[in-house]
Amino acid sequence: EGLIEFYDSFKDMFEFFCKNTTIHGTIRLVCSDSNRMKTAFWTLLLLASFGMLYWQFALMFSQYWAYPVVLTMSMHSEPKMFPAITICNLDPYRFELVSEHLVQLDHMAEESITFLYGINTSASLFHLNERNIRIKDLSVGNLSRSTFKLSQNFSLLRMSDHSYRSGRKHSSVGFRLCNATGGNCFYKTYSSGMDAILEWYRFHYMNIMSQLPVIINISDHEEQIEDMVYSCQYDGEPCRPSDYVHFHHPVFGSCYTFNSKGTDPFWTATKPGIPYGLSLILRAEQKDHIPLLSTVAGVKVMIHNHNQTPFLEHEGFDIRPGIATTIGIQQDEVNRLGGNYGKCTTNGNDVNVKLLYNNSYTLQACLHSCFQHIMVQKCGCGYYYYPLPPGAEYCNYNKQPAWGHCFYQLYNRLRNHHLNCFDQCPKPCRESLYKVSAGTAKWPSSKSQDWIRQALRHQNGYNSTSNRKDIAKVTIFYKQLNYQSVNESPLLSENLLLSSMGSQWSLWFGSSVLSVVEMFELLIDTLVLSLLFCYQSFRSKKT
Repeated sequence: EGLIEFYDSFKDMFEFFCKNTTIHGTIRLVCSDSNRMKTAFWTLLLLASFGMLYWQFALMFSQYWAYPVVLTMSMHSEPKMFPAITICNLDPYRFELVSEHLVQLDHMAEESITFLYGINTSASLFHLNERNIRIKDLSVGNLSRSTFKLSQNFSLLRMSDHSYRSGRKHSSVGFRLCNATGGNCFYKTYSSGMDAILEWYRFHYMNIMSQLPVIINISDHEEQIEDMVYSCQYDGEPCRPSDYVHFHHPVFGSCYTFNSKGTDPFWTATKPGIPYGLSLILRAEQKDHIPLLSTVAGVKVMIHNHNQTPFLEHEGFDIRPGIATTIGIQQDEVNRLGGNYGKCTTNGNDVNVKLLYNNSYTLQACLHSCFQHIMVQKCGCGYYYYPLPPGAEYCNYNKQPAWGHCFYQLYNRLRNHHLNCFDQCPKPCRESLYKVSAGTAKWPSSKSQDWIRQALRHQNGYNSTSNRKDIAKVTIFYKQLNYQSVNESPLLSENLLLSSMGSQWSLWFGSSVLSVVEMFELLIDTLVLSLLFCYQSFRSKKT
């Protein structure tokens, strides 16, 4: 009895609560009990207030459980590391092991172009009789070259399509692909004959290049950086041999990545502006090694994060020969919340896809790895442009005649988001993006090209006589050291949710948290009083 306040009836308990609670409006239920109309009005008003309150609560909780985010932008200014820069000469090589097959492929391409358009390209395009083709020798032991044969089953064809809207006939060019049984076929067609020829050439090229052993380190047999980079300076200081790493790309040729790790203090950017950036003079000549694989003359440049695989077929830009290009970069940093607020990964360890690249996690690396795993599983071999999983081999239509049919169907499904790779590969929770702006000028000028050519000849063995068509200059610099940080934050956090609930409670009842405790006390008193009345009734019946 000292702990629980007893009442003679529920009516006494309810009157005590209405007269002493801090909830506004409840006292009107008992003070005007003689006026039933007022009592009914205030009863309905309190019930309506309760309904509106919990309707607002439901809206707030539904919004909270949707986990919306708001973007906040902030500016920071501090010295930071210069980004990684990858350059490629857009000049892939003919390796000695597969050179005979590449020559045969050039003859097939010449015949196809002549068949489609009646143009003889042997003298103007392929230059097969000239001796300016450098062939790289790979010491690979006693590997037989006679086992691989170019297939004649993928000839280029021209097909006519009748347009009902315009009443005109439009022709498309493509080649036929079938499954293993030959019962399911389709044509890989393009409205542009140029695109069809390039894709047809790349398809055969991948089959030829699959003959190169995976264990061969192609970069060990490539040219030195002096053959491609005539001059390299960063912040006014000459570049060092430790500042770059070399790799070979099957389409973009010999590539070098500067500041790939981002740990050398030499590459710390302390000042913005052109004099404090990376300045390169590059050789951009074409030796017509594989003309239908690389139809662009110049240099491929990509700006990316450190420890990141450069996917040059998706990003980057081309530098035109005979032009001085200045590229200003501005860094943006994006921080995503992850968890319930979005799908992202910190370092890729929680992703179900096993990465085939040895660098840090990126969305492109995950998508390529996911596609390669599915490719090996569905088609029995791997796509040549992506790394291989352990125990797999690259596709070759001598061994897997239907791999092209399987590959193009899978790739269309990936492009249309019908594969689950986009579901399995989240974006990084933190990534840096680089916005670029470029300007160009004629270089070298007509009056300065003679002494620049002489200087390059004495220093680098430059011996070309062309008018600025085989050298290019590029300067990459920070426009400013300020960088913009875009951060995700919860739109409705726990503190804001409680604050909103308190505001709604105060709006409809003008009370506080203690008023909620009073309501719990009323419920407990009601429960105890009900038990006591039940006990008394039970004893009276028993007596």
